[in-house]
Amino acid sequence: MEFIAQVFSSFALLLDPVILFYVVAGFVIGTIFSAIPGLTATLALALLLPLTYSLDVTTALMACASIYMAGMCGGSITATTINIPGAPSSMMTALEGYPMQQRGEGALALGHASFGSMVGGSLGALLLIVLAPFIAEASLLVKTTGKCALIAFALIVIVVAQRGNIRKAGITACLGLMLATIGLDAMQPLARFTFGISELTAGIDLMPVIIGTFAISELLIQVGNRKKDAAIRQQLKASQQLKRRDFIPPLSAIREIGIGCYLKSTLIGYMVGTLPGAGGSMGGFLAYVETVRTSKKPESFGKGNPQGIAAAESANNAVCGGALVPMLTFGIPGDPVTAIVLGVLVINGIQPGPQLMASQSGLIAPMLASLLFSALILIPLTLYLMGPYFLRIVTIRKDVLYGAIALLAVVGSFVATYSVFQMMMTLVLGIVAYLMRKHDYPVITLLLGFILGPNLEEFLRRALTLSNGNPMTFITTPDSLFFVVLTVVFVYFLGIRKPVQLKQAAPEKAGSTG
Repeated sequence: MEFIAQVFSSFALLLDPVILFYVVAGFVIGTIFSAIPGLTATLALALLLPLTYSLDVTTALMACASIYMAGMCGGSITATTINIPGAPSSMMTALEGYPMQQRGEGALALGHASFGSMVGGSLGALLLIVLAPFIAEASLLVKTTGKCALIAFALIVIVVAQRGNIRKAGITACLGLMLATIGLDAMQPLARFTFGISELTAGIDLMPVIIGTFAISELLIQVGNRKKDAAIRQQLKASQQLKRRDFIPPLSAIREIGIGCYLKSTLIGYMVGTLPGAGGSMGGFLAYVETVRTSKKPESFGKGNPQGIAAAESANNAVCGGALVPMLTFGIPGDPVTAIVLGVLVINGIQPGPQLMASQSGLIAPMLASLLFSALILIPLTLYLMGPYFLRIVTIRKDVLYGAIALLAVVGSFVATYSVFQMMMTLVLGIVAYLMRKHDYPVITLLLGFILGPNLEEFLRRALTLSNGNPMTFITTPDSLFFVVLTVVFVYFLGIRKPVQLKQAAPEKAGSTG
């Protein structure tokens, strides 16, 4: 109860004009980036990461939380109006939103998306606030051997979650682990894998890895997609102008969707968010499939059914609350955005883990308050005030936009480290990540391998030291055995036996996006 009271008392911080400015600005920037096809909130957070150096930790974390929430809902704007999801999490929204747009109900579809995002985001944040202290207390039962098994579980689940691409995901995860071993040894004062380059003695900084893999590689990818810009402009010309009053869904329509649909989708999204590597797209997809399965009119889906929009948007915004659970309690990010938020914590000297809630709850509570504020207030308010103007963002000249982003990325990587070598590493890693993405190698597993690698090595070596080098300790220790069994279960259901509903929905998804 003390932590919950601390979170709600943190709303007073929003009365500070400076903090409120960064929270609102972060939300608007996150919405803009997620509304533009190809750009994501992950890219926005990666670019703005160097700016967090100039802010105090509380303000930086509150701004990160608002960007995260905005990134989940902003993609519904172009998903509805031009049938191109601005973010992967809005993929299912396009299935129902665009048909509504075609029959002149685009603004109403965006209103339903905004309301569903508000409900899902708010309830997901509340679940996080209420359950986080209990989860953190339970996590104290996990000792050194269990922590090693837990991190290994997270890495393996992230890899097998890349369905159809597990081999490549495993390779990139190993590459991330290898990059993390460069520099000083974790337990002995010895430099390793420096190849005679003195600048590598301190290792590769987290900032070049984040900016390179997400910002630089994304720019190179988007430069090759210039032909899509013309198609998007043509579609925007054909779309109708939206008015503010059209964004408010009538109460009768919300009743028809049903409170149960919002609550069930929120719970699905929250649970999916707690799984490493699942992300908002998976949450929205599962909630949408479940809604279609239990609907009395399943034939109406895919033709502009607001219930499908409500389910998808409630779930993908509820993922925000769920994804922060493993990140805060164990230091294991649930998706790319929380991986970067984890980077913000680490850069500022905060080590996520079981002790975080007890020792530094004063820093975490404002972030959760910002997450709830963004969902409950900023989502509907921003769409109502700025919704009609967001579509014009898509028409911004991409050469100017990408040029500015490239400059910001390179300068930001230098300002963050004041090292020309680390700046060059940003460019090198960006090119490597670009080549990997061109050949369908997921870079998220590389980043998570790099972030989790040091902890995995440390706990592995400590566990073996405590057991005199006996690897059977991972089977004989109860907390470790629990995660080993959990790993086997997840590998079976995610990597070997795919859920039946995914098999059935895959052709529909392919047909809709193809």
